[in-house]
Amino acid sequence: MKAHEILQAGIRHMQGRASTYDKPEGERSMPATVAAFNAITGHEMTAEQGWIFMALLKAVRSQQGEYSEDSYQDGAAYFALAGEQAAADRVDPDTNPRG
Repeated sequence: MKAHEILQAGIRHMQGRASTYDKPEGERSMPATVAAFNAITGHEMTAEQGWIFMALLKAVRSQQGEYSEDSYQDGAAYFALAGEQAAADRVDPDTNPRG
């Protein structure tokens, strides 16, 4: 599998999740997820850090067991979501609709 094929598959996964989770902008549950995590743990994780955490999870899984394309495809997608979140939160936080 070539690098561009991994990225394209990651895009397809993201598009599939958009229809699965019924939001036109796609599945963007990380802000709510980290808010719940922070509430029960007392930590102050950001949504961007949550997406990076998921990318790291996929990086670790990529090194365990048999080769799985999914780890690389999802890892690429999660890192892209982290970048999207960073742009929204740190470049122009006043226009961030996701908080």
